[in-house]
Amino acid sequence: MDLALTEEQQMIQDMARRFAVSELEPVAAELDRAEDKDKCRQTFLANLKSLAELGFMGLNVDAQYGGAEAGVVSFSVALTEVARACASTAVTMSVTNMVGEVIQTVASEAQKQYYLPKLCSGEYPAGGFCLSEAGAGSDPAGMKTRAVKDGDEWVLNGTKMWITSAEYAGVFVVWAVTDAEAKKGKGISCFLVEAGTPGLIIGKPEEKMGQNASSTCPVIFEDCRIPESALMGKLNDGFRVAVSELAGGRIGVGSLALGIGQAAMDYAAKYTTEREQFGTTISSLQGPQWMMADAYTQLECSRLLLMSAASLKQSGKDFSKSASMAKLHATETANQVCYTAIQLMGGIGYTQECPLERMARDARVTSIYEGTSEVQRVIIARDLLSNI
Repeated sequence: MDLALTEEQQMIQDMARRFAVSELEPVAAELDRAEDKDKCRQTFLANLKSLAELGFMGLNVDAQYGGAEAGVVSFSVALTEVARACASTAVTMSVTNMVGEVIQTVASEAQKQYYLPKLCSGEYPAGGFCLSEAGAGSDPAGMKTRAVKDGDEWVLNGTKMWITSAEYAGVFVVWAVTDAEAKKGKGISCFLVEAGTPGLIIGKPEEKMGQNASSTCPVIFEDCRIPESALMGKLNDGFRVAVSELAGGRIGVGSLALGIGQAAMDYAAKYTTEREQFGTTISSLQGPQWMMADAYTQLECSRLLLMSAASLKQSGKDFSKSASMAKLHATETANQVCYTAIQLMGGIGYTQECPLERMARDARVTSIYEGTSEVQRVIIARDLLSNI
C-alpha cells in the first residue's frame, strides 16, 4: 500500500503549514490568555476568514457548492498542521467542516445551494453542531430538546451544551425529538437554524481549561420558530445521521490531537539539543532519548491510524471502527506526549514562557469531546464482537 501523499495533498499540507506558522503560531498564546477580549475576537475571526479563503472550511465539500473538493485525507493533514499552531482555531475548522459535510450528505438541493457557499466562503465564520445536552453527552439519544409542528412551522425548545464556535456560527445543525412516543433514538430529526433566528439564544461562553480562544457556549431554544423547510433529511431519521457524522468528526479530532502532540514533542526535542546538564546535552543521554523514541513512535502510530480511517472514508468504505481507533489512540497519545515534553524540559516547561503548558491544556479535552475514549472503546469492542 502506498502511504505517500499525492501532489495535491502535499500542496494542501504545505499551504496549511505555512499559514499556521506565519499567522496562527505568533498569536496563539495571546488568544489563549485573551487579556484584550475584543482584540482577540477580531484576530480569531480574521484567521477563520483567511482559512475559508484558502479553502479550508470546506475541504470535503463539492466544488459546485464552493468547497475545495480535496477529500478526507487532505482535511486530516491540513487540520494537523493548523493544530500544531493553534488548537482553538483547529477545532473551529474541524467542526465547520463537519457541519458542511452533514449538510452536503443529508440536505435538500435548495439547502445545499443556500448554506454551503456561505460556510465555505467564510460569510458564515463557522458552523455549529448542536447535538449534546447536559443529560445527553455520551448518550445523545437521550436528548430532551423538542421540535413540535405548528402549522407550517416547527417550534424548538431545549438547551444544547458545549457548542463549539456558538458565538461565531452562521448556521446551526440542530437535533431534536420530533416523536416523543418513538423508541429511544428513533424519533429524532435534524434541522438547520440560522444565527439570529428569534428564540435562538447563545449563552455565556464556558470558562475552560484549554482551547480558550474557541468560544464554547450553551445554545438555548425558547419557542424558536423555524419554517417547515428547515427540516434536513427525513423526519425521525436524525439520530442515524448524527451517529454517522460523529464518526467522521473523530478523524478531525484525532488529527487535531496529533498536531498538538507533534508540536509539543518538536519543541521539547529541540530544547534537549541545546540544554546541557552533567557536562553534556540532554539529548545525548539515553533516558531522554528513549522518552523521545517512544513518544515519536506513538505519534507515528496515530498518523497511520488516521490516514487509514481517512482513506477508508474517502473511498466510501465502512470507516467507523477505524475512526474510533484513530481517535482513541491519537488523543490518548497527545495527552501522554505533552506530559513527556514537559518532563523533558523540566521546570521551564511548566511555565507560560513555553507553549507546552498551553498545549497540555489544549490536548486534554480531545479525549473527551466527539466521544470520550471510553465510548471509543465500546464502539471498537462492539464491532469486533459482532464478527464473532
